[in-house]
Amino acid sequence: MKALLFLLLIGVLTMNSCKKNDFCEPSTFKAPESEINSLRTILDNQNVQYTEDPRGFFYEIIKLEAGDKPDVCSTVRVKYELRLMNGNIIESTPDVTFQLGGLILGWQMGIPLIGKGSSIILYLPPALAYGDQSTADIPANSNLIFEIELLDVL
Repeated sequence: MKALLFLLLIGVLTMNSCKKNDFCEPSTFKAPESEINSLRTILDNQNVQYTEDPRGFFYEIIKLEAGDKPDVCSTVRVKYELRLMNGNIIESTPDVTFQLGGLILGWQMGIPLIGKGSSIILYLPPALAYGDQSTADIPANSNLIFEIELLDVL
């Protein structure tokens, strides 16, 4: 639960106001090359099959459906699991609703790649997750794995 609250807090602190009448533009931020290279090395050493996004994160689409795709100002209902790179599960949530623009950049960039009913695994470097912030469960500068099922776009 602490990670969920932290996910919301960081997103709220970094987001622009996203209301239905506001113009919502995806972030153009890119993770530092050092973080991208480090995460790529870890994934390659673990024989993970991934696609590399030019913004600096990696992903694997598990299930692809043709449902509605969210944008950064969408409200999404998801099921997700958060893991550290060593496989330790930090949090697992079966059904939660978020304003996508209020979440970490990795979610804002990764979730719009899929449509309703789809599933994706996001491999995020620190700059697209929690950076140098730590919680009781997530060390600072952690690469993170989010397995996300997009239940609905509201």
